[in-house]
Amino acid sequence: MFKLVYRADIKAAAELALDELETKWGEKYPIVLESWRSKWELLSAYFRYPKAIRKPIYTTNAVEAVHRQFRILTKTKGAFPNENSLLKLLYIGINQVSNK
Repeated sequence: MFKLVYRADIKAAAELALDELETKWGEKYPIVLESWRSKWELLSAYFRYPKAIRKPIYTTNAVEAVHRQFRILTKTKGAFPNENSLLKLLYIGINQVSNK
């Protein structure tokens, strides 16, 4: 539903897509669309960034994948002697995942 809005190239195109979405689904989901309208200035702030940066902003898949890898790496470890040992483990683990 909202993909055309948040994947738009520019803010004006997103606003048009939001208008079309409201025309089509406004009666069925008035609270959702009212929420988007009332917070549009905050929600549309990511259009100030290049398109390559916007995707990680509106999706959390990449961030969640990194967190999942961090949990896998640290789950079986009891404690770390210092902060650098933890950072080294995470660095090596992320490099291995990146190669896959």
